[in-house]
Amino acid sequence: MTATQTGIESPAEPLPVAIDPFGADIPAESARLRALGPVVPVELPGGIPAWAPTSYDTLRTLILDPRVSKDPRKHWARFEEIAARPSWGWILGWVGVINMLSTYGPDHTRLRKLVAPSFTARRTESMRPRVEAITEQLLTALDEAAARGETVDLRAGYAQPLPMRIVCELFGVPDHLVGDVGRLVTAIIDTTDPSPEHAASVQRQIGTVLPALIAYKAEHPGDDMTTELIRVHDEEGDRLSDEELVCTLLLVIGAGYETTVNLIGNAVVLLLRHPEQLAAVRAGEIGWDAVVDEVLRVAPSIASLPLRFAVTDIDIAGVTIPAGDAILTTYAAAGHDPAHYGDDAAAFDVHRGADDSLAFGIGVHRCIGAPLARVEALTALPRLFERFPEMRLGVEPERLKQVPSFIAYGWQEIPIVLR
Repeated sequence: MTATQTGIESPAEPLPVAIDPFGADIPAESARLRALGPVVPVELPGGIPAWAPTSYDTLRTLILDPRVSKDPRKHWARFEEIAARPSWGWILGWVGVINMLSTYGPDHTRLRKLVAPSFTARRTESMRPRVEAITEQLLTALDEAAARGETVDLRAGYAQPLPMRIVCELFGVPDHLVGDVGRLVTAIIDTTDPSPEHAASVQRQIGTVLPALIAYKAEHPGDDMTTELIRVHDEEGDRLSDEELVCTLLLVIGAGYETTVNLIGNAVVLLLRHPEQLAAVRAGEIGWDAVVDEVLRVAPSIASLPLRFAVTDIDIAGVTIPAGDAILTTYAAAGHDPAHYGDDAAAFDVHRGADDSLAFGIGVHRCIGAPLARVEALTALPRLFERFPEMRLGVEPERLKQVPSFIAYGWQEIPIVLR
């Protein structure tokens, strides 16, 4: 006898919530999802089903749970459906590649060990003088624009070129490929177009830009990570396949670039919108480390990262995530969780002391380039505000436009009046 036959209505399954592909108001969307529960069914662009954790504790638990995988080939029940669903093709830029971001267990460990030497504490510290030199070059260019009385786009003129030049030097990207690399990363981050044409364009770029870099470095080897990965591929082929070489470069170059762009840009906007907190930082009452921690919490460079997968049924927070289902890694929602950060969790407050943000991940999948990103931000931010103490936003804050993505959390342009 069914529930209907007995006159007892079974509780309705919650309907999935469509995630805004433009990421127009990520904090408001996080709050709406949280009101529905700690783990909520959602639909990503194109109608891809997933589960979205909305609380800090739930997300942290899932990230650290060994029953949660990042390998879609092994653990996503719907991976094979992508080929038959053109509107799902955009997700291949995230789950259709084989690198640290999309592997699990021994495969992840193997690939991470190949890249780790480029991001040791010693190697990161050795790059500090270069970070400082590039920062000074960019500040000089801004100074010249200020002297002409121009309003500048701080993203294009400062936040973007610093990490791009650093990561390109680290991986030996020649000047003639820098623009192509930047356009590839931008195309993957853009989640507003689930069309087959956009997905095909991204795959073409992955299949041309990165092989072009590999071919160039094979002919012009240097003291860079691409050269080292090519050596491993050629001499120890069982450790790195052709596809893994291409996809590893895609991940480390893209992540090393986009996340730091948004970290620097978000910090500038937040400090300019909160002049009393900026004054406390300038007075030495609050350190720049605390600023970076708070920016990562309240405006993480990556708002939500696709995707993880349930290896077995997972019971969490009163919900069962079935084996084979996809899970969205919701860093922005975790950072705004009132249960963890208090009733004012949505507010920017450099006095908060929130050094436990999940923005760079946690556990075996913690971002390997996080220390370098901090070195760049902790160089770029204080020197910018020292050089231009009268700096202010060139538009009303509500006119700033979010990067067209539910994944990235940053601004398309940051108009600034320097003096």
